[in-house]
Amino acid sequence: MTGVQTCALPIWAFALVRRERTARLLILGEGPERPVLRALADSLGVGADVDLPGWARNPYPYMRRAAAYVLSSRWEGLPSVLIEALFCGCPVIATDCPSGPREILEGGRHGALVPVGDAAALAGAIREALDGKIPRPTPASWEPYDQRTVARRYLEVLRTRGAVPERRSPWRP
Repeated sequence: MTGVQTCALPIWAFALVRRERTARLLILGEGPERPVLRALADSLGVGADVDLPGWARNPYPYMRRAAAYVLSSRWEGLPSVLIEALFCGCPVIATDCPSGPREILEGGRHGALVPVGDAAALAGAIREALDGKIPRPTPASWEPYDQRTVARRYLEVLRTRGAVPERRSPWRP
């Protein structure tokens, strides 16, 4: 099953997983596709196991308790939500879309990468996460995106180009 619409992909993949085991899918967010996603889950026979609670002011508690976080995008820029899921300690599965997930997950080192639109591959990665085969991320996965790390690197680049002078301590001549 390839080429599935991106927003529906997790439901198709979940339906494949659900054929084999008990599981639950939670999709946070609000948008025009919500009724379509609800109808799809019901038509696939997994509606009772799919929750669509809408927008959450603070999604981090959900991420912390999740067995996996799935990002099923066709394309991205810098998917900060992926970095947030890593920081929350959630095993991550992402489509290998242009650009962002491959770079953030370092080619699969910090989470699973699956082809865009491939429900069967996504279902396989979800099974692996449920079986504990996708490890929880370590600080090495998100530290490159930490505010202090980014600011330090930015200043290093500026200094090597001579744009920012080296900061001197007021106690040294």
